[in-house]
Amino acid sequence: MPGVAARYFDGRSAGRHDVDLVLDEVGGQLVFDGPTLADGPQHWPFARLRAQRDHARKGGLTLMLHAPTGDEAPRDPARLTLTDTGTIARLRRLCPDLDKRDLHPGTWGRIAKRGALAVAAVGLILFVILPRMADTLSDLIPIEREIAFGKAVTAQMEQALGAGRAGGLTCDDPDGQAALARMLDRLTAGRELQYDLQVVVFDHEMVNAFAAPGGQVVILRGLLDEASGADAVAAVLAHEIGHVERRDATRHALRAAGSAGVLSMVLGDVTGGAFAVFLGERLIQSSYSREAEAGADRFALEMLNAARVDSSGMAEFFDHIGEMEGTGLSLPEYLASHPPSADRAEAARRNADAQERTAPVLSAADWLALKAICD
Repeated sequence: MPGVAARYFDGRSAGRHDVDLVLDEVGGQLVFDGPTLADGPQHWPFARLRAQRDHARKGGLTLMLHAPTGDEAPRDPARLTLTDTGTIARLRRLCPDLDKRDLHPGTWGRIAKRGALAVAAVGLILFVILPRMADTLSDLIPIEREIAFGKAVTAQMEQALGAGRAGGLTCDDPDGQAALARMLDRLTAGRELQYDLQVVVFDHEMVNAFAAPGGQVVILRGLLDEASGADAVAAVLAHEIGHVERRDATRHALRAAGSAGVLSMVLGDVTGGAFAVFLGERLIQSSYSREAEAGADRFALEMLNAARVDSSGMAEFFDHIGEMEGTGLSLPEYLASHPPSADRAEAARRNADAQERTAPVLSAADWLALKAICD
């Protein structure tokens, strides 16, 4: 049988050998020889032939031998390149394992083990190391920088909620703003706070409120629509002020930023715009830890007591959330990932039973003005 031209590289030197090869179908092997082959004719069994997948030459075929090696794939370093289309077609018919992927025994087990270790390492960074680093950094950041950062984050939140421009969702009815200011003054009277609180209402139907770094507190219109009264809104506001004073928002933002950085390395690049949306959405969710939520609740009850505001409003608000949980309806974002609403309602109710003299946080007229702040 006449031979066909091919090129052979022994894998040990850079030299190229021009060879003639034939397909020995009876012997089940490929045989080739050339004038520069020091070892004489080479015999490659069909069963051990493998095709090189990353071969760049169109219409050609580079062959290797399956062999026990220490490399990732058990292949002999020698290469044989063919260009004759008829010989290539015959080889593919004769060698069903030509495109087989060879792996060392136990490779999948090692991959699974290393994958599990990688997942564990990422989990350790996300859930142990980053939270501790965020706690430390939040105490080191100057309040002035934290305030500037918080304003930028609040703007990103507004954009994430659908605002077409800065301030596009901010509710600015004068009477509503005056009522909100009176509520804030009532809650903070006689208290020394770390921040000059900036409380705004965004015109959005979501039942939510959240604190951004640096004393920025946002209430969404949906919460005003669902609240049973001004005292309930005051309880939510006091809760968010608790997050502000504990710097929970700053820690949360730092954790989100760190998580985004780690995930961008693991899953691919995260652009600046994508990161901003990610950070804004994380803060909107307000999914602080149970410990942080419990601490903010305690702060809120203490603030309501000092301001002589009945915490029954807080209990009624949690009751309402609990009713929505029980009916299987879509739970409002606010409190969706927080401790059980029934427990929090009971704590607020016990506190209300112990309160002596209280007065509504707002007059009836002011409450109507606050509910209409976005009109």
